[in-house]
Amino acid sequence: MVTSKQEIRRRIIDLLKQQKEDQRLSKSRAIAEQVLKLQEFQKAKTILFYASFAGEVDTFDLMKKALDLDKDVVLPCVLPDAQALELRRIRDLDNDLEYGPYNIQQPKKEETQRIEPARLDLVIVPGVAFDRSNNRLGRGAGYYDRFLTDLSFRIPSVGLAFDFQMIERVPIDLHDVPVNRVIFA
Repeated sequence: MVTSKQEIRRRIIDLLKQQKEDQRLSKSRAIAEQVLKLQEFQKAKTILFYASFAGEVDTFDLMKKALDLDKDVVLPCVLPDAQALELRRIRDLDNDLEYGPYNIQQPKKEETQRIEPARLDLVIVPGVAFDRSNNRLGRGAGYYDRFLTDLSFRIPSVGLAFDFQMIERVPIDLHDVPVNRVIFA
Protein backbone atom coordinates (compact mmCIF):
# COMPACT_ATOMS: atom_id res chain seq x y z
CA MET A 1 0.00 0.00 0.00
CA VAL A 2 1.41 3.36 -1.03
CA THR A 3 1.24 6.00 1.67
CA SER A 4 1.11 9.67 0.70
CA LYS A 5 3.96 12.03 1.43
CA GLN A 6 1.71 14.00 3.80
CA GLU A 7 0.83 10.87 5.79
CA ILE A 8 4.49 9.85 6.07
CA ARG A 9 5.50 13.37 7.13
CA ARG A 10 2.80 13.49 9.80
CA ARG A 11 3.71 10.04 11.16
CA ILE A 12 7.48 10.63 11.25
CA ILE A 13 7.20 14.17 12.65
CA ASP A 14 5.02 12.75 15.44
CA LEU A 15 7.73 10.16 16.17
CA LEU A 16 10.39 12.91 16.21
CA LYS A 17 8.32 14.82 18.79
CA GLN A 18 7.77 11.70 20.91
CA GLN A 19 11.42 10.65 21.03
CA LYS A 20 13.01 11.31 24.41
CA GLU A 21 15.75 13.93 24.38
CA ASP A 22 18.39 11.62 25.86
CA GLN A 23 17.66 9.09 23.10
CA ARG A 24 17.83 11.81 20.44
CA LEU A 25 21.23 12.98 21.69
CA SER A 26 22.61 9.46 22.11
CA LYS A 27 21.58 8.45 18.57
CA SER A 28 22.83 11.80 17.24
CA ARG A 29 26.27 11.10 18.76
CA ALA A 30 26.32 7.64 17.13
CA ILE A 31 25.42 9.19 13.77
CA ALA A 32 28.07 11.90 14.20
CA GLU A 33 30.72 9.23 14.90
CA GLN A 34 29.80 7.53 11.62
CA VAL A 35 29.95 10.83 9.71
CA LEU A 36 33.36 11.66 11.17
CA LYS A 37 34.68 8.33 9.83
CA LEU A 38 33.45 8.95 6.28
CA GLN A 39 36.24 9.46 3.79
CA GLU A 40 34.13 12.23 2.19
CA PHE A 41 34.04 14.06 5.52
CA GLN A 42 37.72 13.57 6.27
CA LYS A 43 38.76 14.88 2.84
CA ALA A 44 36.27 17.78 2.80
CA LYS A 45 37.44 21.32 3.47
CA THR A 46 34.06 23.07 3.01
CA ILE A 47 30.91 21.36 4.33
CA LEU A 48 27.31 22.47 4.10
CA PHE A 49 25.38 21.47 7.22
CA TYR A 50 21.82 22.18 8.29
CA ALA A 51 20.82 23.67 11.64
CA SER A 52 18.86 20.89 13.32
CA PHE A 53 15.53 21.71 14.94
CA ALA A 54 12.26 20.09 16.04
CA GLY A 55 13.73 16.76 17.16
CA GLU A 56 15.99 16.20 14.13
CA VAL A 57 19.40 14.53 14.28
CA ASP A 58 21.55 17.06 16.15
CA THR A 59 24.06 18.73 13.85
CA PHE A 60 25.51 21.29 16.26
CA ASP A 61 28.08 18.95 17.85
CA LEU A 62 29.12 17.79 14.40
CA MET A 63 29.56 21.41 13.28
CA LYS A 64 31.67 22.11 16.40
CA LYS A 65 33.90 19.14 15.57
CA ALA A 66 34.24 20.32 11.97
CA LEU A 67 35.25 23.79 13.17
CA ASP A 68 37.77 22.19 15.57
CA LEU A 69 39.19 20.29 12.59
CA ASP A 70 39.64 23.63 10.78
CA LYS A 71 36.96 22.88 8.19
CA ASP A 72 34.82 25.60 6.68
CA VAL A 73 31.31 25.22 8.10
CA VAL A 74 28.53 26.51 5.87
CA LEU A 75 24.83 26.85 6.68
CA PRO A 76 21.93 27.88 4.47
CA CYS A 77 19.86 31.02 4.77
CA VAL A 78 16.32 30.45 3.56
CA LEU A 79 15.19 33.01 0.98
CA PRO A 80 11.38 32.52 0.94
CA ASP A 81 10.70 35.03 -1.85
CA ALA A 82 13.18 33.31 -4.17
CA GLN A 83 12.34 29.84 -2.78
CA ALA A 84 16.08 29.25 -2.57
CA LEU A 85 18.94 28.70 -0.15
CA GLU A 86 21.83 31.14 0.17
CA LEU A 87 24.98 29.59 1.61
CA ARG A 88 27.04 31.40 4.24
CA ARG A 89 30.18 30.40 6.11
CA ILE A 90 30.04 30.57 9.89
CA ARG A 91 32.97 30.66 12.28
CA ASP A 92 31.19 30.88 15.64
CA LEU A 93 28.06 28.85 16.43
CA ASP A 94 27.22 31.07 19.40
CA ASN A 95 27.45 34.45 17.67
CA ASP A 96 26.95 33.93 13.93
CA LEU A 97 23.38 32.55 14.04
CA GLU A 98 19.89 33.98 14.37
CA TYR A 99 16.39 32.58 13.93
CA GLY A 100 15.07 32.89 10.38
CA PRO A 101 12.02 31.70 8.47
CA TYR A 102 10.37 28.53 9.84
CA ASN A 103 12.05 29.32 13.19
CA ILE A 104 15.28 27.61 12.07
CA GLN A 105 18.66 29.03 13.01
CA GLN A 106 20.58 30.48 10.10
CA PRO A 107 23.65 32.67 9.58
CA LYS A 108 23.48 36.40 10.27
CA LYS A 109 24.09 37.89 6.84
CA GLU A 110 26.05 40.89 8.11
CA GLU A 111 28.51 38.71 10.02
CA THR A 112 29.07 35.84 7.61
CA GLN A 113 30.61 35.31 4.19
CA ARG A 114 28.55 34.11 1.22
CA ILE A 115 29.81 30.85 -0.29
CA GLU A 116 29.13 29.59 -3.82
CA PRO A 117 27.83 26.00 -4.02
CA ALA A 118 30.74 25.03 -6.30
CA ARG A 119 33.11 25.52 -3.32
CA LEU A 120 31.42 22.76 -1.31
CA ASP A 121 33.11 19.41 -0.79
CA LEU A 122 30.26 17.73 1.10
CA VAL A 123 26.57 18.43 1.78
CA ILE A 124 24.79 17.18 4.91
CA VAL A 125 21.08 17.06 4.09
CA PRO A 126 18.06 17.02 6.42
CA GLY A 127 15.04 14.85 5.77
CA VAL A 128 11.84 13.66 7.37
CA ALA A 129 12.25 10.17 5.90
CA PHE A 130 14.65 8.19 3.70
CA ASP A 131 14.64 4.77 2.08
CA ARG A 132 17.33 2.21 1.21
CA SER A 133 17.61 3.69 -2.31
CA ASN A 134 18.61 7.03 -0.69
CA ASN A 135 15.37 8.72 -1.71
CA ARG A 136 14.50 11.58 0.61
CA LEU A 137 11.28 13.10 1.86
CA GLY A 138 11.69 16.66 3.10
CA ARG A 139 9.27 18.93 4.89
CA GLY A 140 7.48 19.82 1.67
CA ALA A 141 8.78 23.26 0.68
CA GLY A 142 11.26 21.91 -1.89
CA TYR A 143 14.26 24.05 -0.89
CA TYR A 144 16.72 21.15 -0.77
CA ASP A 145 15.37 19.45 -3.91
CA ARG A 146 15.90 22.69 -5.87
CA PHE A 147 19.35 23.12 -4.32
CA LEU A 148 20.44 19.53 -4.96
CA THR A 149 19.19 19.68 -8.57
CA ASP A 150 21.64 22.51 -9.28
CA LEU A 151 24.51 21.02 -7.27
CA SER A 152 27.41 19.47 -9.16
CA PHE A 153 27.21 15.66 -9.23
CA ARG A 154 30.81 15.54 -7.96
CA ILE A 155 29.77 16.93 -4.55
CA PRO A 156 28.58 14.08 -2.31
CA SER A 157 25.40 14.47 -0.27
CA VAL A 158 24.66 12.63 2.96
CA GLY A 159 21.30 12.41 4.71
CA LEU A 160 21.12 12.01 8.50
CA ALA A 161 18.28 10.06 10.11
CA PHE A 162 17.12 8.13 13.11
CA ASP A 163 16.28 4.47 12.50
CA PHE A 164 12.52 5.17 12.54
CA GLN A 165 12.99 7.69 9.72
CA MET A 166 14.17 4.88 7.44
CA ILE A 167 11.09 3.56 5.66
CA GLU A 168 10.41 0.87 3.07
CA ARG A 169 9.82 3.27 0.19
CA VAL A 170 9.69 7.05 -0.09
CA PRO A 171 7.15 8.09 -2.74
CA ILE A 172 9.06 10.13 -5.31
CA ASP A 173 8.14 12.66 -7.97
CA LEU A 174 10.22 13.87 -10.92
CA HIS A 175 11.56 16.88 -8.97
CA ASP A 176 12.71 14.80 -5.97
CA VAL A 177 16.49 14.36 -5.66
CA PRO A 178 18.03 11.46 -3.73
CA VAL A 179 21.15 11.79 -1.59
CA ASN A 180 24.28 9.72 -2.20
CA ARG A 181 24.18 8.06 1.22
CA VAL A 182 22.12 7.97 4.42
CA ILE A 183 23.69 7.62 7.87
CA PHE A 184 21.27 6.47 10.56
CA ALA A 185 21.18 5.03 14.07
